[in-house]
Amino acid sequence: MHLRALILTLLLLLPGLAAANGPLTIAAASDLRFALDEILDAYREAHPDDAVRVTYGSSGRMTTQIMNGAPYDVFFSADIAYPQKLRAEGHAVTEPEVYAIGRIVLWSNRMDASELTLEDLTRDNIRRVAIASPTHAPYGVRAMEALQAAGVWEELQPKIVNGDNIAQTARMVQAGGADIGIIALSLAEFPDLAEHPHYLIDDALHEPLTQGFVITRRGEHNETAHRFADYMNADTAREIMRRYGFVMPGDDLAENRSAEATTATP
Repeated sequence: MHLRALILTLLLLLPGLAAANGPLTIAAASDLRFALDEILDAYREAHPDDAVRVTYGSSGRMTTQIMNGAPYDVFFSADIAYPQKLRAEGHAVTEPEVYAIGRIVLWSNRMDASELTLEDLTRDNIRRVAIASPTHAPYGVRAMEALQAAGVWEELQPKIVNGDNIAQTARMVQAGGADIGIIALSLAEFPDLAEHPHYLIDDALHEPLTQGFVITRRGEHNETAHRFADYMNADTAREIMRRYGFVMPGDDLAENRSAEATTATP
C-alpha cells in the first residue's frame, strides 16, 4: 500500500515538475520582434540551461488565443489593457506590469519620411498608406487616433491598407504594398530599416502606447517564466529596449504613462 501511495503521489507531482522545469513559451507583440530577439540572446548567455521560445503577433489576437487555452507562459502586449483583461478574467497569475512605452513614426523606403507630416499623406503622389489593423493591433489604434487628431483620417480612407500586426505593416511598406506607413519606432530603429529616415509622430496626438506583460495561468509554476520576467527589469534588457526607441519605466515620460495605466480600465 505504501508503494502504491508513493507512485500515486509521484504521478500527481510530475505535471507540476514538468511545468516548473519545462521550456518557456512567450507570446509577444510584434513591435518587440527585434528588441526582444536581442534580449533573448543576452538572456540565453546568462542562463544557458533555459529553453525559451517566442511567437510574435498582434496583441488582440494573442489575448484571444490565451483565453482559449493557447500554451503561452508569458505575454508581452503592446497595450496593457490586454494583460489587464486577462488578469481580470482569471487567465493571468501576476498583476499587469508596465515594461515600456512605445512610439509611432512615419516610415518609407521610397521617400524621405522625415520631411513629411501626417497632413502630407493626403498628397496625390502618395497612393497607399499602411497602418496595422485597428481591430486587434494597438499600434493600429494609435495610428488611427493620430490621423484623426490631424484631421486627415476620413480623407485617407481610400488610401489606407492594413497589416495584421505592426511588423507585417512594416514589411508591407518594404515590399512596395504601400508608399509609406505608420509603424513602431522600435522597428524603424532596426538596422535594415534605419537607413531610411523616419518622422516621429507627436505622442500628444494619440493615447499612450503603454505596454505591459503578465505571467499567464499556464506559466504560474514555470521557474523560467518568473526568471525571465525579472530579467526584463535588468539593466541589460532595459538598455536594449531604449536602443530600439522604447521609453522605459522610471524614465520621465514613462512615470506619467505608468500612473495613467494603473487607473485605466481594460
